[in-house]
Amino acid sequence: MTAGTQTGLRAEAGPRPRVGLVLGGGGVVGQAYHAGALAALEHDLGWDPRTAAVIVGTSAGSLAGHALRSGVPAGGLAAWAVDAPLWGRTAELAASAGPRPEFPPMRLLDLVRPGRLPGPRMLTRAARAPWRIRPTTLALVLARAGSHRLDDHLEMLAALPTAWPEAPLWVTAVRRADGARVVFGHEGAPGASPAAALAASCAVPGYFAPARIEGVDYVDGGTHSPTNADLLRRSDVDLVVVISPMSAGSAPGWALHGGVRRFAGRRLHREVGGLLASGRSVLVLQPRRDVLRAMGSDLMAGAVVTDVVREAFLDTGAQLREADGGVRALLSAPDDDRGALAAPA
Repeated sequence: MTAGTQTGLRAEAGPRPRVGLVLGGGGVVGQAYHAGALAALEHDLGWDPRTAAVIVGTSAGSLAGHALRSGVPAGGLAAWAVDAPLWGRTAELAASAGPRPEFPPMRLLDLVRPGRLPGPRMLTRAARAPWRIRPTTLALVLARAGSHRLDDHLEMLAALPTAWPEAPLWVTAVRRADGARVVFGHEGAPGASPAAALAASCAVPGYFAPARIEGVDYVDGGTHSPTNADLLRRSDVDLVVVISPMSAGSAPGWALHGGVRRFAGRRLHREVGGLLASGRSVLVLQPRRDVLRAMGSDLMAGAVVTDVVREAFLDTGAQLREADGGVRALLSAPDDDRGALAAPA
Protein backbone atom coordinates (compact mmCIF):
# COMPACT_ATOMS: atom_id res chain seq x y z
CA MET A 1 0.00 0.00 0.00
CA THR A 2 1.38 3.38 -0.95
CA ALA A 3 1.75 6.16 1.58
CA GLY A 4 -0.91 8.30 -0.08
CA THR A 5 -3.82 7.64 -2.38
CA GLN A 6 -6.17 10.19 -3.93
CA THR A 7 -9.55 9.82 -5.59
CA GLY A 8 -10.86 12.78 -7.48
CA LEU A 9 -10.36 15.53 -4.92
CA ARG A 10 -8.30 18.57 -5.81
CA ALA A 11 -7.00 21.37 -3.65
CA GLU A 12 -8.95 24.39 -4.81
CA ALA A 13 -9.80 27.80 -3.40
CA GLY A 14 -12.69 27.72 -0.96
CA PRO A 15 -13.47 25.93 2.31
CA ARG A 16 -10.75 23.72 3.72
CA PRO A 17 -11.48 19.99 3.31
CA ARG A 18 -12.94 18.09 6.24
CA VAL A 19 -10.29 15.68 7.50
CA GLY A 20 -10.90 12.52 9.48
CA LEU A 21 -7.97 11.32 11.58
CA VAL A 22 -7.61 7.64 12.45
CA LEU A 23 -5.12 6.76 15.19
CA GLY A 24 -4.51 3.02 15.52
CA GLY A 25 -3.36 0.85 18.40
CA GLY A 26 0.15 -0.23 19.28
CA GLY A 27 0.91 0.08 23.00
CA VAL A 28 3.57 2.40 24.33
CA VAL A 29 5.60 2.25 21.12
CA GLY A 30 2.43 2.96 19.17
CA GLN A 31 1.93 6.14 21.17
CA ALA A 32 5.51 7.09 20.34
CA TYR A 33 4.86 6.44 16.65
CA HIS A 34 1.79 8.67 16.76
CA ALA A 35 3.80 11.45 18.40
CA GLY A 36 6.49 11.37 15.71
CA ALA A 37 4.10 10.98 12.77
CA LEU A 38 1.74 13.73 13.93
CA ALA A 39 4.68 16.07 14.57
CA ALA A 40 5.88 15.47 10.99
CA LEU A 41 2.43 16.27 9.59
CA GLU A 42 2.44 19.50 11.57
CA HIS A 43 6.03 20.42 10.73
CA ASP A 44 6.18 19.42 7.07
CA LEU A 45 2.68 20.33 5.88
CA GLY A 46 1.58 22.85 8.46
CA TRP A 47 -1.52 20.77 9.22
CA ASP A 48 -2.74 20.95 12.81
CA PRO A 49 -4.20 17.53 13.78
CA ARG A 50 -6.32 19.23 16.44
CA THR A 51 -8.45 20.63 13.60
CA ALA A 52 -9.54 17.18 12.39
CA ALA A 53 -13.31 17.05 11.92
CA VAL A 54 -13.43 13.57 13.50
CA ILE A 55 -10.81 11.59 15.40
CA VAL A 56 -11.11 7.80 15.67
CA GLY A 57 -8.89 6.42 18.40
CA THR A 58 -8.10 2.79 19.11
CA SER A 59 -6.09 1.74 22.17
CA ALA A 60 -2.88 3.82 22.12
CA GLY A 61 -4.49 6.00 19.47
CA SER A 62 -7.37 6.85 21.78
CA LEU A 63 -4.90 8.39 24.25
CA ALA A 64 -3.24 10.44 21.51
CA GLY A 65 -6.64 11.47 20.18
CA HIS A 66 -7.84 12.64 23.56
CA ALA A 67 -4.64 14.63 24.07
CA LEU A 68 -5.26 16.40 20.75
CA ARG A 69 -8.86 17.11 21.68
CA SER A 70 -7.61 18.46 25.01
CA GLY A 71 -5.57 21.09 23.19
CA VAL A 72 -2.14 19.46 23.04
CA PRO A 73 -0.48 20.21 19.66
CA ALA A 74 1.37 17.51 17.75
CA GLY A 75 4.72 19.07 18.60
CA GLY A 76 3.73 19.02 22.26
CA LEU A 77 2.93 15.31 22.07
CA ALA A 78 6.39 14.62 20.65
CA ALA A 79 8.09 16.80 23.27
CA TRP A 80 6.12 15.08 26.04
CA ALA A 81 7.11 11.65 24.73
CA VAL A 82 10.85 12.42 24.72
CA ASP A 83 10.90 14.40 28.00
CA ALA A 84 11.74 17.68 26.24
CA PRO A 85 10.72 21.06 27.72
CA LEU A 86 6.94 21.53 27.60
CA TRP A 87 4.77 24.59 27.22
CA GLY A 88 1.17 25.74 27.49
CA ARG A 89 -1.58 23.12 27.51
CA THR A 90 0.98 20.33 27.09
CA ALA A 91 2.74 21.31 30.31
CA GLU A 92 -0.58 21.53 32.17
CA LEU A 93 -1.69 18.06 31.14
CA ALA A 94 1.74 16.55 31.75
CA ALA A 95 1.77 17.96 35.28
CA SER A 96 -1.68 16.51 36.04
CA ALA A 97 -0.75 13.15 34.49
CA GLY A 98 2.31 12.65 36.66
CA PRO A 99 5.31 10.48 35.75
CA ARG A 100 5.17 8.26 32.69
CA PRO A 101 3.88 4.78 33.60
CA GLU A 102 6.13 1.76 33.22
CA PHE A 103 4.69 -1.50 31.95
CA PRO A 104 5.93 -5.09 32.20
CA PRO A 105 7.02 -6.63 28.88
CA MET A 106 4.22 -7.83 26.62
CA ARG A 107 4.53 -11.27 25.08
CA LEU A 108 2.29 -11.77 22.07
CA LEU A 109 1.60 -15.36 23.12
CA ASP A 110 -0.14 -13.95 26.22
CA LEU A 111 -2.82 -12.46 24.01
CA VAL A 112 -4.15 -15.80 22.78
CA ARG A 113 -4.04 -17.96 25.90
CA PRO A 114 -7.44 -19.69 26.06
CA GLY A 115 -9.35 -18.62 29.13
CA ARG A 116 -13.07 -19.30 28.80
CA LEU A 117 -15.78 -20.77 26.61
CA PRO A 118 -18.24 -18.61 24.63
CA GLY A 119 -21.11 -17.34 26.76
CA PRO A 120 -24.82 -17.14 25.84
CA ARG A 121 -24.57 -13.66 24.31
CA MET A 122 -21.66 -14.68 22.11
CA LEU A 123 -23.46 -17.85 20.96
CA THR A 124 -26.68 -15.93 20.27
CA ARG A 125 -24.87 -13.31 18.22
CA ALA A 126 -23.01 -16.00 16.28
CA ALA A 127 -26.28 -17.83 15.54
CA ARG A 128 -28.08 -14.69 14.36
CA ALA A 129 -25.27 -13.19 12.28
CA PRO A 130 -22.27 -15.52 12.00
CA TRP A 131 -20.67 -13.29 9.35
CA ARG A 132 -20.24 -10.58 11.99
CA ILE A 133 -18.04 -12.75 14.21
CA ARG A 134 -14.39 -12.38 13.28
CA PRO A 135 -12.28 -15.41 14.24
CA THR A 136 -9.48 -13.22 15.57
CA THR A 137 -11.91 -11.18 17.64
CA LEU A 138 -13.45 -14.38 19.01
CA ALA A 139 -10.02 -15.75 19.99
CA LEU A 140 -9.03 -12.53 21.73
CA VAL A 141 -12.23 -11.92 23.68
CA LEU A 142 -12.10 -15.54 24.89
CA ALA A 143 -8.47 -15.16 26.01
CA ARG A 144 -7.63 -15.46 29.66
CA ALA A 145 -8.05 -12.16 31.47
CA GLY A 146 -4.75 -10.36 31.90
CA SER A 147 -3.11 -10.01 35.28
CA HIS A 148 -2.22 -6.31 34.95
CA ARG A 149 -4.72 -3.62 35.88
CA LEU A 150 -4.88 -0.45 33.85
CA ASP A 151 -5.78 1.51 36.97
CA ASP A 152 -2.34 0.76 38.36
CA HIS A 153 -0.57 2.21 35.31
CA LEU A 154 -2.79 4.93 33.91
CA GLU A 155 -3.31 7.18 36.90
CA MET A 156 -3.34 10.04 34.38
CA LEU A 157 -6.88 9.04 33.43
CA ALA A 158 -8.13 10.17 36.83
CA ALA A 159 -7.09 13.73 35.94
CA LEU A 160 -9.21 13.85 32.77
CA PRO A 161 -12.38 15.99 32.67
CA THR A 162 -15.63 14.06 33.00
CA ALA A 163 -17.15 15.72 29.92
CA TRP A 164 -16.40 14.63 26.38
CA PRO A 165 -14.68 17.17 24.11
CA GLU A 166 -16.95 19.22 21.88
CA ALA A 167 -15.26 18.08 18.66
CA PRO A 168 -16.00 14.44 17.75
CA LEU A 169 -13.72 11.85 19.36
CA TRP A 170 -14.72 8.23 18.72
CA VAL A 171 -13.06 5.73 21.06
CA THR A 172 -13.31 2.06 20.10
CA ALA A 173 -13.62 -0.90 22.43
CA VAL A 174 -15.04 -4.43 22.23
CA ARG A 175 -17.73 -5.83 24.52
CA ARG A 176 -16.29 -8.98 26.02
CA ALA A 177 -19.61 -10.80 26.37
CA ASP A 178 -20.33 -11.00 22.65
CA GLY A 179 -17.34 -9.53 20.79
CA ALA A 180 -19.30 -6.57 19.43
CA ARG A 181 -17.49 -3.32 18.70
CA VAL A 182 -18.60 -0.33 20.76
CA VAL A 183 -17.69 3.23 19.76
CA PHE A 184 -17.73 5.51 22.79
CA GLY A 185 -18.37 9.16 22.00
CA HIS A 186 -20.46 8.16 18.98
CA GLU A 187 -24.20 8.56 18.76
CA GLY A 188 -25.98 5.64 20.37
CA ALA A 189 -22.97 4.39 22.36
CA PRO A 190 -23.31 3.46 26.03
CA GLY A 191 -22.72 6.29 28.45
CA ALA A 192 -19.16 6.46 29.79
CA SER A 193 -16.72 9.12 30.89
CA PRO A 194 -13.73 9.76 28.63
CA ALA A 195 -11.45 8.17 31.24
CA ALA A 196 -13.54 4.99 31.35
CA ALA A 197 -13.73 4.81 27.55
CA LEU A 198 -9.97 5.22 27.16
CA ALA A 199 -9.34 2.51 29.75
CA ALA A 200 -11.68 0.17 27.87
CA SER A 201 -10.02 0.93 24.54
CA CYS A 202 -6.57 0.16 26.00
CA ALA A 203 -7.49 -3.07 27.83
CA VAL A 204 -5.38 -5.48 25.76
CA PRO A 205 -6.86 -8.97 26.30
CA GLY A 206 -4.51 -11.44 27.92
CA TYR A 207 -2.34 -8.60 29.23
CA PHE A 208 -4.70 -6.22 31.03
CA ALA A 209 -7.80 -7.13 32.97
CA PRO A 210 -11.00 -6.08 31.17
CA ALA A 211 -12.29 -2.59 31.90
CA ARG A 212 -15.72 -2.56 33.54
CA ILE A 213 -18.26 0.15 32.75
CA GLU A 214 -21.72 0.01 34.32
CA GLY A 215 -21.30 -3.70 34.98
CA VAL A 216 -20.16 -4.54 31.43
CA ASP A 217 -16.63 -5.74 30.62
CA TYR A 218 -14.78 -4.27 27.65
CA VAL A 219 -11.44 -5.05 26.01
CA ASP A 220 -9.13 -3.26 23.60
CA GLY A 221 -10.69 -1.78 20.46
CA GLY A 222 -7.85 -3.35 18.48
CA THR A 223 -9.51 -6.70 19.14
CA HIS A 224 -11.93 -5.74 16.36
CA SER A 225 -9.46 -3.87 14.15
CA PRO A 226 -6.01 -2.32 14.70
CA THR A 227 -7.31 0.95 13.21
CA ASN A 228 -11.13 0.82 12.85
CA ALA A 229 -10.79 3.17 9.87
CA ASP A 230 -14.01 1.78 8.39
CA LEU A 231 -15.97 3.90 10.88
CA LEU A 232 -15.40 6.91 8.63
CA ARG A 233 -16.84 5.29 5.52
CA ARG A 234 -20.25 6.89 6.14
CA SER A 235 -18.94 10.14 7.60
CA ASP A 236 -18.93 13.51 5.85
CA VAL A 237 -15.14 13.89 5.68
CA ASP A 238 -13.30 14.50 2.42
CA LEU A 239 -9.89 13.09 3.37
CA VAL A 240 -8.96 10.38 5.87
CA VAL A 241 -5.49 10.33 7.44
CA VAL A 242 -4.74 6.88 8.88
CA ILE A 243 -1.77 6.43 11.22
CA SER A 244 -1.30 2.70 11.71
CA PRO A 245 1.49 1.71 14.14
CA MET A 246 0.57 -2.00 14.05
CA SER A 247 0.99 -2.58 10.31
CA ALA A 248 4.16 -2.16 8.27
CA GLY A 249 5.09 -0.20 5.18
CA SER A 250 7.97 -2.58 4.45
CA ALA A 251 8.63 -6.30 4.96
CA PRO A 252 8.01 -7.01 8.67
CA GLY A 253 9.84 -10.35 8.80
CA TRP A 254 8.44 -13.81 9.43
CA ALA A 255 8.53 -14.09 13.22
CA LEU A 256 5.30 -14.03 15.25
CA HIS A 257 5.47 -10.26 15.54
CA GLY A 258 5.85 -9.96 11.77
CA GLY A 259 2.77 -12.11 11.31
CA VAL A 260 0.77 -9.74 13.51
CA ARG A 261 1.89 -6.81 11.36
CA ARG A 262 0.95 -8.61 8.15
CA PHE A 263 -2.49 -9.35 9.59
CA ALA A 264 -2.91 -5.69 10.60
CA GLY A 265 -1.84 -4.66 7.11
CA ARG A 266 -4.44 -6.88 5.44
CA ARG A 267 -7.18 -5.51 7.68
CA LEU A 268 -6.02 -1.96 6.96
CA HIS A 269 -5.97 -2.64 3.21
CA ARG A 270 -9.63 -3.74 3.28
CA GLU A 271 -10.69 -0.72 5.32
CA VAL A 272 -8.84 1.71 3.07
CA GLY A 273 -10.39 0.05 0.04
CA GLY A 274 -13.83 0.73 1.48
CA LEU A 275 -12.96 4.37 2.12
CA LEU A 276 -11.68 4.80 -1.42
CA ALA A 277 -14.79 3.13 -2.83
CA SER A 278 -16.90 5.67 -0.95
CA GLY A 279 -15.13 8.50 -2.77
CA ARG A 280 -12.77 9.71 -0.06
CA SER A 281 -9.09 10.44 -0.37
CA VAL A 282 -6.89 8.47 2.01
CA LEU A 283 -3.40 9.06 3.34
CA VAL A 284 -1.90 6.04 5.11
CA LEU A 285 1.16 6.38 7.35
CA GLN A 286 2.73 3.23 8.78
CA PRO A 287 6.19 2.28 10.08
CA ARG A 288 8.86 1.19 7.64
CA ARG A 289 12.25 -0.47 8.06
CA ASP A 290 14.11 1.96 10.33
CA VAL A 291 11.03 2.61 12.46
CA LEU A 292 10.26 -1.09 12.77
CA ARG A 293 13.82 -1.70 13.92
CA ALA A 294 13.46 0.97 16.59
CA MET A 295 10.05 -0.32 17.72
CA GLY A 296 11.19 -3.89 18.34
CA SER A 297 8.76 -6.61 19.37
CA ASP A 298 7.66 -5.44 22.85
CA LEU A 299 4.78 -3.00 22.41
CA MET A 300 5.18 -1.79 26.00
CA ALA A 301 8.93 -1.03 25.87
CA GLY A 302 9.28 2.48 27.27
CA ALA A 303 13.04 2.42 26.74
CA VAL A 304 12.66 2.76 22.95
CA VAL A 305 10.22 5.69 22.95
CA THR A 306 12.76 8.41 22.08
CA ASP A 307 14.19 6.37 19.19
CA VAL A 308 10.72 5.59 17.86
CA VAL A 309 9.61 9.24 17.95
CA ARG A 310 12.75 10.30 16.08
CA GLU A 311 12.53 7.59 13.42
CA ALA A 312 8.78 8.05 13.01
CA PHE A 313 9.24 11.79 12.47
CA LEU A 314 11.94 11.26 9.84
CA ASP A 315 10.22 8.40 8.03
CA THR A 316 6.82 10.12 8.03
CA GLY A 317 8.48 13.13 6.39
CA ALA A 318 9.79 10.81 3.68
CA GLN A 319 6.36 9.20 3.24
CA LEU A 320 4.76 12.64 2.89
CA ARG A 321 7.23 13.57 0.17
CA GLU A 322 6.36 10.35 -1.66
CA ALA A 323 2.60 10.76 -1.24
CA ASP A 324 0.21 12.00 -3.91
CA GLY A 325 0.68 15.73 -4.42
CA GLY A 326 -3.05 16.36 -4.33
CA VAL A 327 -3.33 14.76 -0.90
CA ARG A 328 -0.42 16.87 0.38
CA ALA A 329 -2.10 19.97 -1.00
CA LEU A 330 -5.35 19.13 0.78
CA LEU A 331 -3.50 19.05 4.11
CA SER A 332 -0.97 21.82 3.59
CA ALA A 333 -1.67 24.95 5.60
CA PRO A 334 -1.36 28.37 3.95
CA ASP A 335 1.96 30.04 4.69
CA ASP A 336 0.32 32.54 7.02
CA ASP A 337 -0.98 29.72 9.24
CA ARG A 338 2.40 28.08 9.82
CA GLY A 339 3.74 30.64 12.25
CA ALA A 340 0.98 29.89 14.72
CA LEU A 341 1.87 26.19 14.63
CA ALA A 342 5.58 26.77 15.08
CA ALA A 343 5.32 29.07 18.10
CA PRO A 344 4.73 27.45 21.52
CA ALA A 345 1.50 28.67 23.09
